[in-house]
Amino acid sequence: MNGRVKGTVYVLVCVAFWALIPVVAKLGQTSLDNHQFLFWSSLVSFIVLGLSVLVTGNLNKFSEYSLKDWGYLSVLGLLGTYIYYLFLYLGYSKAVGMEVLVIQYTWPIFIVIFSIFILKEKLNIIKISAITLGFAGVIIVLTKGNFSNINISNGPVIALVGAGAACFALFSVLSKNIKKEPLGVVTVYFLTATLASFISMQYFSGFAVPSSSEIIPILVNGILVNGFSYLFWLLALRSTEASWLAPYVFITPVLSAIYLIVFFNEPFAAAYGIGLIFVVTGGLINSIKMENNHN
Repeated sequence: MNGRVKGTVYVLVCVAFWALIPVVAKLGQTSLDNHQFLFWSSLVSFIVLGLSVLVTGNLNKFSEYSLKDWGYLSVLGLLGTYIYYLFLYLGYSKAVGMEVLVIQYTWPIFIVIFSIFILKEKLNIIKISAITLGFAGVIIVLTKGNFSNINISNGPVIALVGAGAACFALFSVLSKNIKKEPLGVVTVYFLTATLASFISMQYFSGFAVPSSSEIIPILVNGILVNGFSYLFWLLALRSTEASWLAPYVFITPVLSAIYLIVFFNEPFAAAYGIGLIFVVTGGLINSIKMENNHN
């Protein structure tokens, strides 16, 4: 299995987990605010990943980390597991969900941009077309074909969601060059997020215990959505180019729509099918071109 195939498999696993974000965010913030929800989710992620480090016998790997390594990984943790989700959950609680989702999925666009300047990856018309088709598919799905549905009602919050998307893209690009064992790296990310969210929760909100109805969403979010998905994302980034992976990420909101239909009985709209065609076409265009170059 070559690098691009492995990278595609890994990113599709991420997509399946990430698509649950609207569901867990909706069910997990009935009484908690974004600081509290992020803290509990990050704590679960850290505990589960930390136990995984112990079980796999990788605890000694941390002794190989220099002070510079700890500092660099902590900064990445702040970007990709704290700031991104803090602003995203704020968006879900304060702004229109459709607007938040559209802005949230600008981060693959930022990945391509950052990859050009930081990783020196080449941008061509094929990649531009693939990204454009993917983003068009997202817009069609989220607006259900009615583009007048997008009306920015809370500019400052939406701007923060956009800043969070840029932070996650920067986190992804910078994580590509990390050579440490992935499980330990992701554990450090969520240790950072747990500490940062605990501090911000105390300063901007207050300590709160989840209600019984919020426990399962927090566990799902902490273990899968915000936990092991990062491990697969790092493996995907190490397997192939970041810009190759970006179009596949646009499948996430389409799958989110399916999850919403299943969990909340929302009706299926024809726009979902049209959007999926755009997303898949964009991914196929990019894949075929890259595979031809590889051959």
